[in-house]
Amino acid sequence: MDTVNRFTRYLRFRSVLDDPFVELDLSYSALEAKDVDALTPPLQKALAAMRDLEGGSIANPDEDRQVGHFWLRAPGLSPSEEVEQAIRACIDDIEAFVQAVHAGSISPPEGGAFTKVILCGIGGSALGPMLLADVFASAEAPMSLCVLDNTDPEGIDASLARVGGLQDALIIVISKSGGTAETRNGMLEVQREVQKQGLAFGPRAIAVTTDGSKLSQLAAQEGWLKTFPLWDWVGGRTSITSAVGLLPGALIGMDVRAFLAGAAAMDDATRNEDVWQNPATMLAAFWHHEGNGRGERAMVVLPYKDRMLLLSRYMQQLVMESLGKEHDRQGNVVNQGITVYGNKGSTDQHAYVQQLREGLHDFFAMFLRVVQDRSGEHFEVEDGVTSGDYLDGFWQGTRKALHGKGRRSATICVDRLDERVLGALVALFERTVSIYAELIDTNAYHQPGVEAGKKAAAVVLGLQAKLLAALSSDALGVQDLAKKVDADAADCWPILQHLAQNRAGVSVVSGQDPERATFLRR
Repeated sequence: MDTVNRFTRYLRFRSVLDDPFVELDLSYSALEAKDVDALTPPLQKALAAMRDLEGGSIANPDEDRQVGHFWLRAPGLSPSEEVEQAIRACIDDIEAFVQAVHAGSISPPEGGAFTKVILCGIGGSALGPMLLADVFASAEAPMSLCVLDNTDPEGIDASLARVGGLQDALIIVISKSGGTAETRNGMLEVQREVQKQGLAFGPRAIAVTTDGSKLSQLAAQEGWLKTFPLWDWVGGRTSITSAVGLLPGALIGMDVRAFLAGAAAMDDATRNEDVWQNPATMLAAFWHHEGNGRGERAMVVLPYKDRMLLLSRYMQQLVMESLGKEHDRQGNVVNQGITVYGNKGSTDQHAYVQQLREGLHDFFAMFLRVVQDRSGEHFEVEDGVTSGDYLDGFWQGTRKALHGKGRRSATICVDRLDERVLGALVALFERTVSIYAELIDTNAYHQPGVEAGKKAAAVVLGLQAKLLAALSSDALGVQDLAKKVDADAADCWPILQHLAQNRAGVSVVSGQDPERATFLRR
């Protein structure tokens, strides 16, 4: 593709937002007109499916539910006045609540003011808030945010140690059902620490959950400070424009309305039926072209901005959980998906870009470029050159170096990083994933693989309970214990290892391998 053609295509998507701008640069993509023309009919069909989705069609037949995260930033598109009013009321309620917290009229029962937020969540209910904190938190932010996103006791201890005293901490617990193990465990760990510090838990606890869930019932029983809605038509990986993201974002100082406006503007731009003028259809076409519609190449996400470090992890969940499916909608085994990994530029030039340029050609790159280096004072590290000049030069050099070896990329360029821009980026990726899923005829809105892992974990915990009951003051080997609980010794061994290391009274008497180890319980 010659320079003139590349530059023409570069300008094509300049005005997704009026101010600031978001542009999609496909000049290094090798996506030709014939490729887009071939995909135009299925892309137009995908856009029709998106219209049905926004109109309220059942998107997840496994659970007989709609998918309505697009309504969150355009409530007027929701399929009923009841849903529209519920969305508007939630946004108003979040703003009023946060204003009261910042003003000090909602405060800790022990006195003082709330200056910290501890959030218990997992997956999208953690990654979304973490991304917002990375982008918008600063020394001037009204509150700090700590996210507990795993059930690792040592990790929880380390996070709470960094937070310090909890008198000035709000605790947000996010779970649609209230039964998510990682979130529940984090909540219980925080509750324990709050009580150890002689503080009341309920008056500083907030639930984000569905009406009638276990969590909403617990919040009512224990007199929690507040409950915000999380509707069943909002999936975790697309929940950042719901209370999941808006509440913690607003608490740390994010402009909620601007964030939603940016997402709504991108939603509108990506409804364009001219696929050449629609950034989501063009991006989906690029992904499809690079992986031959089979995910044959991984997506390497490289944001050239430290504040967007978590973009690769956010994209990893959004893309891989949505597209990684064994079956298509017809029930055929297709084993679809796109592998996503990444870190940030220019750090990766000293990490794995060497392989990207000269190793396996098993990837395509997605760059994010932010034109504004900093909002502060201009500073030159050498005559006529700033640190930001180096960063932008490294981005240009890296994509040219990759292109020179036949490695393809797309760049999303924004002039600055603010609420409208981040909202637009979130919406662009959400809608691209939805359109791509239609191209490969998979359901982007269910996740049977995740549920399978949860069920398997429950089986392990059930076996652990049986093994604890079978242990006694007589030392028994792994094989003997396995027979007592009617289980495979290989399944019992890791459980016994873990119990001996972590449970008082359970110990290894002799041996450190499954053939010789014996266990007892005093």
